[in-house]
Amino acid sequence: MLLRLHRQACLKVSRGWHRSYSLLGAPIDVSPEVQHALQHGSPVVALESTIITHGMPHPTNLQTALSVESKVRSTGSIPATIGVLAGRVVVGLQRSQLEILADGYNLDLVKLSRRDLAAAVGLGKSGGTTIAATSLIASLVGIPIFATGGLGGVHRGGEISWDVSADLTELGRTPIAVVSAGVKSILDIGRTLEYLETQGVTVITYGPTSEFPGFYGPKTGYQSPWRVDSPETAAEIISAGQRLGLKSGILFAAPIPDEHAGAAEGIQAAVDRAVRESEENGISKRGKEATPWILRRVGELTQGRSIPSNIALIENTAYIAGRIAAEYAKLQPRVTKESSSTPVLSQPPPPAALFVIGAAAIDVISQPTNLSAGQTLPAHSTHPGKVTFSPGGVARNIAEAAHRISSSSSKSGSHEILLVSPIGDDLVGSLIVDNARKLGMRTDGFLTGLDRTLGSAVCNMHLDIAGSLTTGVADMSIVEAIDSHSIVDMINAHRPRLVAFDANLKPDVISSLVQFCSHRQIPTFFEPTSVPKSGSILHGLTDMTDDGRFVSSPVTFASPNQLELSQLFQEIQSSPHDLTSRSHWWSIMDDLGLAEQYRSDLTLLSKYLVSTSQEFNLFQKGIPQMAISLLPFFQHLFIKCGEMGVFVAMRIVGEAALSGDWSHERTRPDQRQLVSKGKSSILVLKHYPAIPINREDIVNVTGAGDSFVGSLLTAIGQNSALNTPQSLDEAVECAQNAARLSLFSADAISPLLCSAVSKRM
Repeated sequence: MLLRLHRQACLKVSRGWHRSYSLLGAPIDVSPEVQHALQHGSPVVALESTIITHGMPHPTNLQTALSVESKVRSTGSIPATIGVLAGRVVVGLQRSQLEILADGYNLDLVKLSRRDLAAAVGLGKSGGTTIAATSLIASLVGIPIFATGGLGGVHRGGEISWDVSADLTELGRTPIAVVSAGVKSILDIGRTLEYLETQGVTVITYGPTSEFPGFYGPKTGYQSPWRVDSPETAAEIISAGQRLGLKSGILFAAPIPDEHAGAAEGIQAAVDRAVRESEENGISKRGKEATPWILRRVGELTQGRSIPSNIALIENTAYIAGRIAAEYAKLQPRVTKESSSTPVLSQPPPPAALFVIGAAAIDVISQPTNLSAGQTLPAHSTHPGKVTFSPGGVARNIAEAAHRISSSSSKSGSHEILLVSPIGDDLVGSLIVDNARKLGMRTDGFLTGLDRTLGSAVCNMHLDIAGSLTTGVADMSIVEAIDSHSIVDMINAHRPRLVAFDANLKPDVISSLVQFCSHRQIPTFFEPTSVPKSGSILHGLTDMTDDGRFVSSPVTFASPNQLELSQLFQEIQSSPHDLTSRSHWWSIMDDLGLAEQYRSDLTLLSKYLVSTSQEFNLFQKGIPQMAISLLPFFQHLFIKCGEMGVFVAMRIVGEAALSGDWSHERTRPDQRQLVSKGKSSILVLKHYPAIPINREDIVNVTGAGDSFVGSLLTAIGQNSALNTPQSLDEAVECAQNAARLSLFSADAISPLLCSAVSKRM
């Protein structure tokens, strides 16, 4: 189930999507951008999505949604468009999710008020949230301000039909400030204002007069009891309501901009006609279908002239709401509440499904300013510059990436990843733990008290004026203090589905770890970390293949880059290891049966690559040959080739080789795939081209590989990324997109990373 959700998210949502988290177990996913803003007291404005699903035609609805978000951002506030996708409430919809809701051909999209939320979530439906539902959800996650077009209200003849929008009752019981262009002009404005008074809703005109606006026009003949004309004053009122503990809402009614007010009379005539027609054809009695029908009919009668007015008024309210939110944020205390990001658990977290073992550190990066190109810093002195602190360490980065993705797949995903890393009893250790808590990650895997003479891991890097590394000092000695007994005991207690580890661990610890997991049939994933450290795995490989007693690959997965692959290839052949002369290596290579057909297929694949791109360098550098030679030790290799993409070499064994989907596959040069069937195993070689990027957009390259591995681990850990060709393709493409997303972020792991990293980034 989790893997299915992971795949669906990867396929549906594009660049810019992010990790989300479950609010106290509820099916509510909040984007990291919105969550980060709420945690740090930054201004956020909620936006509804019914205007997308039922309010405007395609593609105007999508264009408007993006434009409205842009208006909010122009004020320094963060937009949080709210909707429901596949039974998950999403706060902070991204473009590709907006595209799903804006699809005019999707007749399954539902208009969702408060009454519909439980059913839609329970049945896995998708739809747009009304003002009532959006107000409720925004309040639940802590967003105090909401912008919309027109409020629902009492329908004409409502004194007989009792047709009253749930928007009004919601505002009577939800403490949220709504900025709208008044109420929809198809309604009975006078009775709507009376009903709002009964519900205890504060009604305020935001404008030069107290006239209550009429959606398409600034005048209705009705007066609001209160008036403001500045965001500062509006923010003070919202803050006062909060301090008083009021549980009802506030309505700020903002008139349509003057340049669009002139069309009001003609549009209102169309509105009146559409309302009459709805009464004549019975639509007016069909509940939530009435308003969308009338609005569409108004668009037809005005030949589209009402749409620019609709867009103008919602853009205006979004801009005003953004300004109010920015002022409101200034009035709030600047405190980060841990409880807002990490639900308090009444019992210990459940066993982890994925272990990530290795280094967690704080990176200290210093860069001078006021230097010209080529100029060096004077010796024996300090110099003005910029110093930044950020969490780092290969295992920590991988765990964060996996956590961001896994936590969005299910409500239990936030507890599935366990980072196991040593920290000292010092300020750096506190920073590492605090950062993990803020991200919603587990902290029960941090090992303390290993050696009190050692401090937490720190990497101090000095950059030149151009941002290139000039020198640095890394203290990772505490990672070497980990003993195998501590790790083995933890694995034994949790029984995870997958154990990943980086090469910062001592060779003897890696050896014990690999042997323990192999004997208990727990898959392992090795991240080589760097060229010098990649050889730390060799001690374990030597122990596991001694005298040919071990018949399968000691390590299940590995993710070297080209240089690390070459280093591993050289070292397994060299003294004192000389692993390719052992019977273990020969027996597995013999089982692969790489005969004439394999060589012919390999030639076809290489010819195809050289005819279509420069990626023939993969063969010139011997990457396929080196990878195959390493398969007796690493069953599956995901080789990171930078600008040449990703090269995968796999050895399919057991039932999957006999009757699984791979047993029906064949070599397909046009798909960059080679499949060779041996005696009892299948060799798969597959190349994935790099996703095109603009070099000028790259901000940071430090976390691309770790993001790739974190995404890959999530797919593998939730089931198996290799059962079918399709699942392998999806897993690798999602991992590539995760890596690509990190390139655009100043952080090693992008705050926008989640399972919705798409192939369309």
